Amino acid sequence: MRSAAHSDSVRASLLMVASTTLFAFMIVCIRFAAREVHAFEATFFRNFFGLVFALPLFAKAGTRTLRTNRLQLYIVRCVVGVGAMLTGFWALVHMPLVQAVALSYTTPLFVTIGAALVLGEVVRARRWSAVVVGFAGVLLILRPGVVPLTPAAIAAIVSAGLAASAAISIKFLARTEPAEAIVIYMVMLMTPMSLVAAAPVWVWPSWSTTGWLVLTGFFGTVAHWCLTHAYKLGDASALTPINFAQLPVVALLAWWLFGERVDLWTLAGAGIICASTLYIVHREAQLEAPQVTDPRVASETPVP
Repeated sequence: MRSAAHSDSVRASLLMVASTTLFAFMIVCIRFAAREVHAFEATFFRNFFGLVFALPLFAKAGTRTLRTNRLQLYIVRCVVGVGAMLTGFWALVHMPLVQAVALSYTTPLFVTIGAALVLGEVVRARRWSAVVVGFAGVLLILRPGVVPLTPAAIAAIVSAGLAASAAISIKFLARTEPAEAIVIYMVMLMTPMSLVAAAPVWVWPSWSTTGWLVLTGFFGTVAHWCLTHAYKLGDASALTPINFAQLPVVALLAWWLFGERVDLWTLAGAGIICASTLYIVHREAQLEAPQVTDPRVASETPVP
């Protein structure tokens, strides 16, 4: 029993490492594609080619995987998810990559706020303090009043807030829905939704840009699949620190490919955000642990 749990933990960690790396590659592909197409169009192609690459999952799982009585929740999750992706992609194109990624780490802070205000969860002083500290890290990165607050920075924060709403919906879906269904429904519904936003700014991409767009869809879909399965197998409190490894990977790629440098303010702010997020995840794990008595339930960690 213990060896099986250890095996699941190792598999979850490896899947999380793969997800983190692949999402970093996806971010780089978005930046290359955005030299020719609008960020909204890149969002559409990420979903379109994501749908193409998700077809093998559909073929393997069969039509029974898509049978659900929670279609409305899938639709809500995808509407919010499209909003998060549109604003997030736009931020990635118009601000330094490391800053955009660092600000995206505020999503768990917004999840905590949403859990208290929307779900009625009891959030005590320690977690509220971590949220306040986390947003202090945001201020350190943005330095309003010292550095002009750009539309891209606002878009990144809005994206994190919308991603938090999507994360809460995924937590509900993951309790009853298979990981394959969550991935397939995501790309199947978000593709036409994102086309609506892309249509007004549409430009037919060249073959080279199309290649970057194909890779965006491929990396994004495989990364999301790895992420979903990682949280199915492992504990969120153990996996979240691995996710933060994306920041140095993105920083290295941004420096190597685009000549971007990271200032000390961004590093300090990112460190504070990561620390506060880790504390929130740790506290949630502590509070939930006593409530779990069935070992089968304990392994079913919700997808964030």
